[in-house]
Amino acid sequence: MENEKHHIVPYGLYAIILLLLLTLTFLSIAITNIELGAYTVAGALLLASVKSGLVLVYFMHLKFDKAYIQIMVGLVFLLFIAIVLVTFFDYYFR
Repeated sequence: MENEKHHIVPYGLYAIILLLLLTLTFLSIAITNIELGAYTVAGALLLASVKSGLVLVYFMHLKFDKAYIQIMVGLVFLLFIAIVLVTFFDYYFR
């Protein structure tokens, strides 16, 4: 643990990420008022995925972690996508 490098992230970057997260939150609220049909849920899920990615990379410092941790988080996301797709396919073909 003594050999780990410490990283310093400027506060300006956190402010930019915060503004992006707020913008994406307002977009996810606004997408419910737009009539997209079946794509409304997909759009909301896409925006939520982008927001969670930003939180993981910058606020949870995944950008600065070791490669095996990044791979494990990526595998969890792939598992989540697979579960969501199987659920949607099951609902669609019933």
